[in-house]
Order: sequence, then C-alpha cells, then structure tokens
Amino acid sequence: MKSTEISNYIAQQVQNNELDNEGLVQIIALCDSFLNLKSISQYAKDNNLSYNGAKKNRKAVELFGSKFIIDND
Repeated sequence: MKSTEISNYIAQQVQNNELDNEGLVQIIALCDSFLNLKSISQYAKDNNLSYNGAKKNRKAVELFGSKFIIDND
C-alpha cells in the first residue's frame, strides 16, 4: 500500500467518523516510534552537536509548527 493510499484511507475514516482523535493520536505515536523524531535541540544534545550544527547538517522536517530531525538510521 502506498503512502498516498494510506493517507486517503485515514482521511476517509475520519470523514466517516470511524476514526476519532484517540485513533489519530495512536497513529501519530506509531509513526513516531518508526521515525524516532527529535526536536533539533534534543537531537543536538543527544549527539553532542551544537544547535546550529544539527540544524545545518541534518535534514529537518516541520510538523505541527515545529522542526524535527528524523533519527532512525
């Protein structure tokens, strides 16, 4: 199943009231367990980097108005 199909399926379930906020939070938590998202500052601290070093040398993604580094390598 492709990511667009999964996204569409989730959207359909929400629109049909078959997936509520609790279910969405569980999906987000599951995704976090795979991605191991860390804020830039937490990533820098965990890897003995400066904030700017982490920000400039790692790809950051923006979610919920904040930037995170995916740390699942």
